[in-house]
Amino acid sequence: MKGDKLKEQDPCPPPPIQGLMKGDKREEQGLDPEPEVPQQPTEEEEALIEFHRSYRELFQFFCNNTTIHGAIRLVCSKHNRMKTAFWAVLWLCTFGMMYWQFALMFEEYFSYPVSLNINLNSDKLVFPAVTVCTLNPYRYNEIKSELEELDHITEQTLFDLYKYKFNTRLASPRGRRDLGGTLPHPLQRLRVLPQPHKARRARGATSSMRDNNPQVDRKDWKIGFQLCNQNKSDCFYQTYSSGVDAVREWYRFHYINILSRLPDTSPSLQEEALGNFIFTCRFNQASCNQANYSHFHHPMYGNCYTFNNKNNSNLWMSSMPGINNGLSLTLRTEQKDFIPLLSTVTGARVMVHGQDEPAFMDDGGFNLRPGVETSISMRKEALDRLGGNYGDCTENGSDVPVKNLYPSKYSQQVCIHSCFQESMIKECGCAYIFYPKPKDVEYCHYKKHSAWGYCYYKLLGAFSTDSLGCFTKCRKPCSVTNYKLSAGYSRWPSVKSQDWIFQMLSLQNNYPINNRRSGVAKLNIFFKELNYKTNSESPSVTMVTLLSNLGSQWSLWFGSSVLSVVEMAELIFDLLVITFLMLLRRFRSRYWSPGRGARSAREVASTPPSSLPSRFCPHPTSPSLPQPGPTPSLALTAPPPAYATLGPCPSPLSSAGASSSACALGEL
Repeated sequence: MKGDKLKEQDPCPPPPIQGLMKGDKREEQGLDPEPEVPQQPTEEEEALIEFHRSYRELFQFFCNNTTIHGAIRLVCSKHNRMKTAFWAVLWLCTFGMMYWQFALMFEEYFSYPVSLNINLNSDKLVFPAVTVCTLNPYRYNEIKSELEELDHITEQTLFDLYKYKFNTRLASPRGRRDLGGTLPHPLQRLRVLPQPHKARRARGATSSMRDNNPQVDRKDWKIGFQLCNQNKSDCFYQTYSSGVDAVREWYRFHYINILSRLPDTSPSLQEEALGNFIFTCRFNQASCNQANYSHFHHPMYGNCYTFNNKNNSNLWMSSMPGINNGLSLTLRTEQKDFIPLLSTVTGARVMVHGQDEPAFMDDGGFNLRPGVETSISMRKEALDRLGGNYGDCTENGSDVPVKNLYPSKYSQQVCIHSCFQESMIKECGCAYIFYPKPKDVEYCHYKKHSAWGYCYYKLLGAFSTDSLGCFTKCRKPCSVTNYKLSAGYSRWPSVKSQDWIFQMLSLQNNYPINNRRSGVAKLNIFFKELNYKTNSESPSVTMVTLLSNLGSQWSLWFGSSVLSVVEMAELIFDLLVITFLMLLRRFRSRYWSPGRGARSAREVASTPPSSLPSRFCPHPTSPSLPQPGPTPSLALTAPPPAYATLGPCPSPLSSAGASSSACALGEL
């Protein structure tokens, strides 16, 4: 019958009724009411956490329930192996293409690309600082006594080397032999060995520009001076192919030694009156005053005046462009007081820079020509770089391993000059006079540092090749303001107006101008337009952009969403768990103690039936409730053992109760 068939299929017959299930009513009479027994979970009920029994079951469940397109085809076409193989290959190829695109996107993101944004702004602009220098460090009459010996030796050297004799003597007549030993490193003419004929012919054959670029040293000799280290063990010649450059550099080298010995309170270092150099000064059609400029002295360019620097109480503002709304200067460029062997250029030196930046006249300045009106139009540009991973720049220089020796904010030029000065102090034991120095260090001169010239020129060569690492250490600032300059020139004053202009300048400044056109120069600096350009960097690929691109690729290849990613993560997690459980089962089956299985079976058999879980199903016949038919023997039903560690059944005990049932279980 149907009921008998069900009983035969059930390996675990129901136990005698000891309590009522939820919703049942007790029909027996004469039995006292008993408390309800909590329902035990059955094997078919769903547990809190479940894992699949095999990889096949896991993948089948995933393909049937995932929201990723194409995965269901792996299950629907399982009876057609050709289709299953086709969709499996297609699905894996699509999966690989998508993650290849993901790899490219992550590679681009972690390369930290930047985009350059250009903004054009228009507003009132702060006028930059303008520095003007005389191109003559000292009036020759004030320092002539200090340079007398050097001038005479230079004059005699020029006569010996080039047979040139000065029309007016620079110093008192003395023989060169008398002064030959007073100054070290004499200037010499050095013969250059001619190149072999074969090498010269080979070079001519390989170079097509030989005729357009002739050799400079056609006389087969050079001019230079010898420099040695402290113990004279290593020497070299500082040579030049041009005699003018050699004489000027040699004179400059000895001039630095003389200048380094002069005290800072020397009368020659005192500030020259502004009116002796600048005849007129106007900004926005208003005259300048003493509060609009500051003064400093440069060892080579002399007295320098900086207009509109950061120390001014009120900075100049430009509200309109044009030549009439800028700075206009009339400068004295007369050179009768110039040092003849040092100052070989006439005119003035000008530089435009920011208010909080020092004036590096060697690096960014330009010369004004006498007798010419120079009009310089400016255009402001600002650059904001991204630091950190996006670029190698610094905010304020605090993370740069070079001490700032200048009383100004950080800039790359400030750092480079400070780095060279640090190397000079470290290697040579003294400071170079062109750069600031620490308080406890003195400037170099060969009276105390006899080998400083050797050390300086060696360092200069290493600096130019970046062997000192200054260009590597000194990073660019993240925020930079530049002024793009364009210049125009015209003759000034004109032939028709020069008479009355020079007369007015002479009367106003009480300074006679003998050589008219070579004695003055005019300078105009103004904004070409008030529009200024700001170049700013921004991340080209942000996290939002990356996530958007990843989502686009995921939707393109699989047509799914973020929840599908969670499904993939769940699949990977289930794979790891199943793998771990399988490894754990193999480990327990291999290394578990052999007697542990039989001992566990005996413990289960001796356990009271009321405390066993329902799946073990011990169903003894209740003595209080006799049942019709033959009394079934005690049996303990359990699933087949999962491990191969169950040992052989021990010898039967005296009582054949539950223990024999447990042995029977172990022998299955």
